[in-house]
Amino acid sequence: MKQNILAAIQAAIEAGHKILEIYNDPNADFSVEKKADNSPLTIADKISHKHIVRKLKTTGISILSEEGRDIPYEERSTWNRFWLVDPIDGTKEFIKKNGEFTVNIALIENNNPVVGVVYVPVKTELYWALVGEGAWKVRATEIPENLDDITEKAKRLPIIDRERSVFRVVGSRSFLNAETEHFVDKLRENHPDLEVVSKGSSLKICMVAEGDADIYPRFGPTMEWDTAAGHAIVNAAGKRITLVDQEIQLKYNKENLLNPSFIVK
Repeated sequence: MKQNILAAIQAAIEAGHKILEIYNDPNADFSVEKKADNSPLTIADKISHKHIVRKLKTTGISILSEEGRDIPYEERSTWNRFWLVDPIDGTKEFIKKNGEFTVNIALIENNNPVVGVVYVPVKTELYWALVGEGAWKVRATEIPENLDDITEKAKRLPIIDRERSVFRVVGSRSFLNAETEHFVDKLRENHPDLEVVSKGSSLKICMVAEGDADIYPRFGPTMEWDTAAGHAIVNAAGKRITLVDQEIQLKYNKENLLNPSFIVK
């Protein structure tokens, strides 16, 4: 398993470096196409996808990526183990150039995420987890050659030395609706000092995992590749993603890859 985690970390950081070459180049091609669901697709998505797939293929494990989503359900339903990848989570944040986008890689076993890797290229921050073993965060500018060295430098999640006096809710920077506002208003009845923070991509899930936010309610569309890596990190940090008003966790490799509404806490 260590070699698989290392391969995912290496793939995420390498992809992050390639993304930044485009992100930081004033002459780079920022052309935006439209995906089938009308969300933006940049050249950077495609380059990130290519590098991640090339690296993960060395593990011999099947791969489902947002940019390679057309694998028939009849085929992938037979998979007990596969990589689930979002080459750039937060493409809108990438296009806005606010830095709040990530590279997400998860290993799914029997419909549950067991490994999660989230890399934040602009901040060179790396989150990763093995469910049952733990979750970590570290600054990672270079591609590591082994897992033990990078683990020694990392902080284990949640980061318990972070103290806050207010109850913090994190929400989507690009998506807010009446259901979310109603949920926050109900929380405010028990937490009058409640603070709402907006953030893009899977950073919201990672904020809960590291203890920088108390809860993340999501009453809007997300896809399995948006949440899987963060889901593993949250679980490994002792927290959960469950369906709204239910103690049922999100499942993966459904015929319809759209997630239902959920709560991270």
